[in-house]
Amino acid sequence: MLDALQRLVTRFENDPTLLDPHHLRQRLEALDRLDAHLTFAFSAASPSDSIEPELYRRATAICARLEAANAELYSAIRREIRRTFRPDALLRWVSLSGDISPQASEVVRIPANGMGYDHLDDLLSGVLQLEEPSAVPTAPDQEMVSYQPTPARHIFHLLCVTELSAADVLVDLGSGLGHVPLLVAICTQARCIGVEREAAYIERARQCANRLNLNHVTFLKRDVREADLSAGTVFYLYTPFLGSILDAVLDRLRREATTRPICICSYGPITPVIAQEHWLQAASAPLTDRITLFRSRE
Repeated sequence: MLDALQRLVTRFENDPTLLDPHHLRQRLEALDRLDAHLTFAFSAASPSDSIEPELYRRATAICARLEAANAELYSAIRREIRRTFRPDALLRWVSLSGDISPQASEVVRIPANGMGYDHLDDLLSGVLQLEEPSAVPTAPDQEMVSYQPTPARHIFHLLCVTELSAADVLVDLGSGLGHVPLLVAICTQARCIGVEREAAYIERARQCANRLNLNHVTFLKRDVREADLSAGTVFYLYTPFLGSILDAVLDRLRREATTRPICICSYGPITPVIAQEHWLQAASAPLTDRITLFRSRE
């Protein structure tokens, strides 16, 4: 394993292209590989497998250079987002990895199934700089699901399948730290609303929106069963609740659909439940491990 680390270090030391701003994905992959090798070296049971101080110094120096390049890129993206509405401020960096087109209106590659996170989450984390609140949120009741952020690739896929415009209002029911409304607000002109009951999450999301000068995203501390849904045209649910809470929310959305066409985007185990709603039509085969778009029937 140490021989492999030695080869990696030598390779990365002699590869100036890794510092190219456009090679974000390659840098992230290099950092992941170095981290894995360093972790193994420090956990080795045998002294003969321990990392030499000079090799450790070289490996950590490379990591520092790559992380500094990423930090500079994330800072530049944030400055561009703050200046004016520029969807390509973020989308062009996603398109470089071959995931979606720069316009976010065309799926170039179907996102991988499943919950796992990838390089797009590193990009989004670096730009948004969202931190978990220091205060521990209240424990969810039996029908509330513990918070996990939607993987970034699925949020970008949501942009592709919904084709949101300035006439749309996206409502994230159970928005957590606000990844979905924030990213949608960065990449589209749609108005975005995050509905979340945890005050600590709302505070973090609002702070991020203010830092990025996002004026068309709002975060409301509300129980989703009581929030005003009358403005929404697209509703997003990443399995935030189950049972009677989900039934109550779906009933509210059904009543909203009698006043105007709406869409529901779901992700996770609630998708099969939503698929049973007779007033909704799935745009594709309902799957739990990627975004499914449902449209209200006329």
